[in-house]
Amino acid sequence: MQTRRLCSASFAILAALTFAQPARPQAWPQKPVRILVPFAAGGHSDGIARIVARPLGEAFRQPFIVENRPGAAGVLAAEALVRSPADGYTLFMASVSELAIAPAVTRTPYHPVTDFAPISNIAAGPFVLAVRPGMPSTTVGEFVDRARRQPNTFTYVSSGAGGMVHLATALFLNRAGLEMTPVSYKGGPAPVADLIAGHVDVYFANLSVVLPHAMSGSLRLLAVASQQRAAQLPDVPTFIESGFPGFKIVTWNGLTAPAGTPREIIDRIANEVGRAVREPKLIERLVGFGVDPLGNSPEEFAVRRRPPRQQPRGIRRADRVRHRLVGGSRQDRRRAGEVTNA
Repeated sequence: MQTRRLCSASFAILAALTFAQPARPQAWPQKPVRILVPFAAGGHSDGIARIVARPLGEAFRQPFIVENRPGAAGVLAAEALVRSPADGYTLFMASVSELAIAPAVTRTPYHPVTDFAPISNIAAGPFVLAVRPGMPSTTVGEFVDRARRQPNTFTYVSSGAGGMVHLATALFLNRAGLEMTPVSYKGGPAPVADLIAGHVDVYFANLSVVLPHAMSGSLRLLAVASQQRAAQLPDVPTFIESGFPGFKIVTWNGLTAPAGTPREIIDRIANEVGRAVREPKLIERLVGFGVDPLGNSPEEFAVRRRPPRQQPRGIRRADRVRHRLVGGSRQDRRRAGEVTNA
């Protein structure tokens, strides 16, 4: 009888100790993971997110769902990310627009460094100058000569004030001394469709956005804004070769999480991204998409995402004169060109 009471007491004490232990966090992930994309479906950032989402889902046995949150040159999606719980279930497909340009030209509801936990820089790719298929010009030089003789006659795609498309186009117009008319778009496939249809003349775009149409002959690329020619289109010259020394515009995309996300989760995702982008099939998909695979570490991404010290001031000054680029004076265009090159 006494033995039975002792056993009962022992079980009671053991149960009390067991339930008194602090609850251990569940292994991540226990549910689908969102990847917020700051631009519309069908664009550059969206494409990279969807390419990498599948292998991540397979590796972690949970869906990685791409969620498009376009608006305000990517600021809306970035804000949604930093307001999300730092639990690894909300990620962000970041780019230069949200983490370098937007904070330099406007007051953003986040800090581009302290509010984001870098995971991995997935890929980088150059911008290209694309023109409608019926454009008589076949080189940058021919196009610049034609546009100078007919100011404000040609139209160009303007997408997201303060974003990469906007500032890349502004840099080209300033360097070339051109006056052209903007046509505003919210992103997505509409600019390319209108360029192919001849409703707009010029689109300064990510290579990935126009690559399949250039390869099919639906539109023409005059130059690529990288140090060397793009491997996907070796016959397209660089701007440097075309008489624009130092003209390089290359953007990157990488996964980030809210600051404070457990380092174990950050490292697990980064390791899988690095493994995935070394797979021949994924390399082929990314290169075919129009970007160069990277898949670096959180530390390497943290260094890459920091803009040069002089860049924010230059972008801010360019932003003050960008509303005068179209129809503005040569002095305005020259000022903007100088600071955008900073």
